[in-house]
Amino acid sequence: MNDTRMIVPTRTPGKADADARHHAYMAGNARAGRIMVVDDEQGIRDFLLFGLRDEGYDVLTVKDGEEALNALDQFKPHVVLLDIMLPGMDGFEVCRLMKERVRVSIIMLTAKDDVEERVKGLAMGADDYVVKPFAFAELKARIEARFRTQFPELSDVQRIGKFEIDKAQKLIRYEGNALSLSKTEYALLELLLESPGVALTREQILNHVWGDNFSGEDNILEVYIRYLRHKLNDSKRQLIRTVRGVGYRVDIQ
Repeated sequence: MNDTRMIVPTRTPGKADADARHHAYMAGNARAGRIMVVDDEQGIRDFLLFGLRDEGYDVLTVKDGEEALNALDQFKPHVVLLDIMLPGMDGFEVCRLMKERVRVSIIMLTAKDDVEERVKGLAMGADDYVVKPFAFAELKARIEARFRTQFPELSDVQRIGKFEIDKAQKLIRYEGNALSLSKTEYALLELLLESPGVALTREQILNHVWGDNFSGEDNILEVYIRYLRHKLNDSKRQLIRTVRGVGYRVDIQ
């Protein structure tokens, strides 16, 4: 989805039926993250509904705190995007009541970048804040961070020592920094990381990364190991170790 700051989609007939079908379909996916959007502005609800569904989330939108609390036990959201300025019960009170009832991560949506407001929300149990108007890319990143932190079982990010493997984005981070890897480098490092402390043979590595019918240079594996060591600043070979007569292993620190 484009990083857009304001989109008001056109409403289509039969939305309630479409929502019901969508929730039924997503219920069959145990790893689908559920997000509730609580905002009294129709345009924002629709923008987030379509954008977050496009990212693979199961999304429910409601217009006020009462609807949100009524739907809480049935929908069981993992993350709630909660507007502060709601009609009737405000977002602070909704946040407090939700936190008392269920395990949920709440990102407050606010039109004011006000320190006192943020402090109040955090005191009520809010986990993060996003100021309107917001970029969808930033909101998406904050949502993904909440899933990694509070619902790692639903995340595509695998943590191994100081490494993080983000399988959805084909990205590996080391000590919090994203590594610039080619497709082959990614496949090689991912393979080594998924068997920490285990020596993998040259044949195992070549077959997995380059395929059974590989017929390239004999030293291709050594070349790519050297590339990875350079990108990891592993000149002392403390991370990727050569096991003589066998192959290579990763030692997780």
